[in-house]
Amino acid sequence: MSDVEFIGPPPQHKNTKHARIAAELRQKPHVWGVVRKPASISRASSAAQAIKTGRLAAYEPAGSFEAVACTVGEGKNKEHLVYARYVGGHEVTAGGPKAVAADAAQ
Repeated sequence: MSDVEFIGPPPQHKNTKHARIAAELRQKPHVWGVVRKPASISRASSAAQAIKTGRLAAYEPAGSFEAVACTVGEGKNKEHLVYARYVGGHEVTAGGPKAVAADAAQ
């Protein structure tokens, strides 16, 4: 008897936090938004890199989003932020990838 139950692939969750963020950014192309406030600049930088490279499926394909990490404020009022914006690329539709023209950069 096997200890493994083969039931197929895990379900895909289409309404993740990142999917919702990416959808909001797509609704306002080229407009910067704060998408995360992590505890450290290294976490902010890692999150920005994941968005830019499309490491998370919500932000695919790579290059269709821009993202930067920065620290604002001083001392106890210091805050680490991740800004992101949608700049165009390809959208995935039910029929496959569809090219989307990027608006002129603002």
